[in-house]
Amino acid sequence: MRKQQYIAAVACLVAGTIGFVSVYATEKGKERKEQEQQIVQETQQLTPASYEVKPENTASKTEQMEKVEPQETVAEETTAEQEKKAETAKSEQEEKTAAMAAQDTLHFDKNQTQWPIEGEILLDYSMDKTIYFPTLEQYRYNPAMVIQGAVNDKVKAAASGKITKISENEETGCTVWQDLGDGYTAVYGQLKELNFAEGDMVSEGQVIGYVSEPTKYYVTEGSNVYFRMEKDEKAVNPKDYLPEMPMDTLD
Repeated sequence: MRKQQYIAAVACLVAGTIGFVSVYATEKGKERKEQEQQIVQETQQLTPASYEVKPENTASKTEQMEKVEPQETVAEETTAEQEKKAETAKSEQEEKTAAMAAQDTLHFDKNQTQWPIEGEILLDYSMDKTIYFPTLEQYRYNPAMVIQGAVNDKVKAAASGKITKISENEETGCTVWQDLGDGYTAVYGQLKELNFAEGDMVSEGQVIGYVSEPTKYYVTEGSNVYFRMEKDEKAVNPKDYLPEMPMDTLD
């Protein structure tokens, strides 16, 4: 009898436990389901605002394309204008260069010349016979004129022309070459303190530089200007291209 009662009590206890577990699980499942439904509702409320896809504005895109096309046209026009301006500038530059070249073309006029310095001719031009050089104590041909001048005297351009070369050598010291045009060249030696540089244009009568101390080749002769003229790089007599020297200078 007691054994049966004991078994019945255990059975009741087990059944109660199972019932309690079932109720607890049901409550938890219900609670979890409510939470899931709440999350779904919140997600549905957020999704339209967060992930709303706006319809493409076809009209706006067309307008943008229409705006771009004129810009491309303007760019093409600008490029064409730039090319045209470049060609115009090139043409103008070529014309300017040609004009400058025409202006730079030199023509020698022996009727518009002057002596580089007024002074006694210490050594005259002589290429057909030798003359005596006191400092060197020997007879030599002389392709130039050696004209007396005091140190610091002005040395003027014999004619208009372009300075093509400036050099220094032991015989004529600081020496200047001037292109006179038509194959003529004037050479000035024994100078100092030049007023012009290579490439400069010099007009007749402008001061090229000043008389320097004589080199060792002209110590006895004293300070002077070495003046030579050439035609096609061959020495010619300067007197044939210069006005007559004033008589008081020759005395």
